[in-house]
Amino acid sequence: MNHRERLAAALAHRQPDAIPIDFGSTAVTGIHVSVVAALRDHYGLDRHPVKVNEPYQMLGEVEADLAAAIGIDTIGVIPRINMLGFANERWKPWRTPWGQDVLIGGDFITSNAADGSLLSHPENDATAAPSAHMPNGGFFFDTIIRQQPIIEERLDPKDNCEEFTAISQADLDYFAGEVKAAAATGRAVVATFGGTALGDIALIPAPFMKNPKGIRDIQEWYMSTASRQDYVTAMFARQTEVALANLARIHAAVGDTVQAVFTCGTDFGTQRGPFCSTRTFATLWQPWYRIINDWIHAHTQWKVFKHSCGGVRPFLGNFIDSGMDILNPVQCSAAGMDAGELKKAVGDKLVFWGGCVDTQKTLPFGTPAEVREQVLRRCEIFSPQGGFVFNAIHNVQARTPVANVVAMLDAVKYFNGQH
Repeated sequence: MNHRERLAAALAHRQPDAIPIDFGSTAVTGIHVSVVAALRDHYGLDRHPVKVNEPYQMLGEVEADLAAAIGIDTIGVIPRINMLGFANERWKPWRTPWGQDVLIGGDFITSNAADGSLLSHPENDATAAPSAHMPNGGFFFDTIIRQQPIIEERLDPKDNCEEFTAISQADLDYFAGEVKAAAATGRAVVATFGGTALGDIALIPAPFMKNPKGIRDIQEWYMSTASRQDYVTAMFARQTEVALANLARIHAAVGDTVQAVFTCGTDFGTQRGPFCSTRTFATLWQPWYRIINDWIHAHTQWKVFKHSCGGVRPFLGNFIDSGMDILNPVQCSAAGMDAGELKKAVGDKLVFWGGCVDTQKTLPFGTPAEVREQVLRRCEIFSPQGGFVFNAIHNVQARTPVANVVAMLDAVKYFNGQH
């Protein structure tokens, strides 16, 4: 099978010739820029500054030569404007706080705080209040909460929808060009178009905007999902209305070359279990997810990629009923997320995209032998009858030993009969 056929088989719950491998196609299946550079060195590839294509988490671009060395089957298409509010274009050199020379979008603007942290200013505006900071000694950015005082009687759901607008022709042209270029590589195209996340806490504080209005504090947002459900419902209704119009225009521009679309990164689980009840999910989120996913399934060939960390097993039926096709990152270390039980329960209905190795303990702190053992065991569990795409449990983080990353990659190659 070629790359596209391999992923298509896995997505259709048919046994592919090998487990398809993804690293770098989305903002939740990536590799920290420092580890990308280390992998390039390991495989003897040309040494040059790596592009930071997702600066909020400092994820690095996995270029074609590294993708070939790893054996990656996918390639990602991401929005033109990133999480920090500037475009991934006109690349310029930048030295990170840990001393790595990288390339980053030309409109990236920072300043230094008194405590030694690095501040990022949104929308290419140095006079705007910083929206994110990288702590002194850190390796990625955290959002700075910029919540305006809440006056209950003045709350308007439209304020939380100001970033949800009709897609511009410039962005349509960008997506059309990026999808065409991605398809020309022969790899399976995975796209992130944006605008469909429905309350993702990474997006609620809007680090990409100068002066976000509405409910923007994460704690306040979580309380609002219980105490202001009419407000949240009105927000989701408006977001869904805009999303459907944008999806129609995007599909007209890019067609069905895209095989999977990352629609939602809203987390519903913690290490120990769900954030909310299944009843709350069914009342507040599920109707809108269903509308979006039904549109996608009725008008496109795309498969719907749902990201949620944590112990989300109680929601799996809701995810399926909502029209989700893919679950990521499959956090097997969380409560109720035993790999074998997941495969048995919903392995014929949900594609597991991830789950191959724990990125909290085993990958960064285990031995190569421990990494290999866990990877091979997860492949044995998840791979039968398809429905599995190989990836770590969320992004590969900074300071992860390259020997462990290579052990992970060598293990899946061995399982696939390629090494």
